[in-house]
Amino acid sequence: MTELTVVPEDFSSALAIVAHPDDLEYGAASAIARWTGQGKKVDYLLATCGEAGIDAIDPGRCAELRVAEELAGARLVGVDEVEFLDYPDGMIVYGLDLRCDIARAVRRVRPDLVITINHHDQFGPGRYNQADHIAVGRAVIDGVRDAANRWVFPELVSDEHLEPWSAKRILVSGSPQANGWVDVTDSFDAGVASLAAHQEYLAGLGENTMSDPRAFLEPIAKSVGDEVGVRHAVSFEVIEL
Repeated sequence: MTELTVVPEDFSSALAIVAHPDDLEYGAASAIARWTGQGKKVDYLLATCGEAGIDAIDPGRCAELRVAEELAGARLVGVDEVEFLDYPDGMIVYGLDLRCDIARAVRRVRPDLVITINHHDQFGPGRYNQADHIAVGRAVIDGVRDAANRWVFPELVSDEHLEPWSAKRILVSGSPQANGWVDVTDSFDAGVASLAAHQEYLAGLGENTMSDPRAFLEPIAKSVGDEVGVRHAVSFEVIEL
């Protein structure tokens, strides 16, 4: 097991880029609440509106519900700016268009730090990752580096006047290769509330384990916390750039 070290907090702004509404709420939101409470600016960028996420609800209506839930959940952790790219839920393909959209957002927002979802094939042994997570997570790692290179997607400079920007690091939430941790003891409740805001989505899962967001998140945060000596913590894979 990789020893966890404290995630550096030497940043003033962050951009969280994930595939779906609710992707950030399974742990990362508690850390985001901590950081916004410190006065750091955090924005969200979601590749999809999550329209394929509830089997019993038509995609058009589902997208409206899930966007509203994401906006509500974001506000509960101090995030005011949430943007959606409208890629097709469940069918995101890693490629140049996605990388360019991510590079564009990074250059526009100019964050010190970027947060994303697990890009590995698994969350852990026997727990296979979802295709959109993998595509977006990998595109974020590449797109953030693309944002720093003026000769990759040169039209961002020539046509859109977006100069290159270099983020300091990327934090990967839910990674099986976590090497860093954040103390969320004081912000855990805000993270739980952020997940609970996804009421329609959680109900649509039809899983008893998700009927109580606190009961779902508590063992995860306590397990990491026990490892590092605090009450509640979340882990990230830290990629220095």
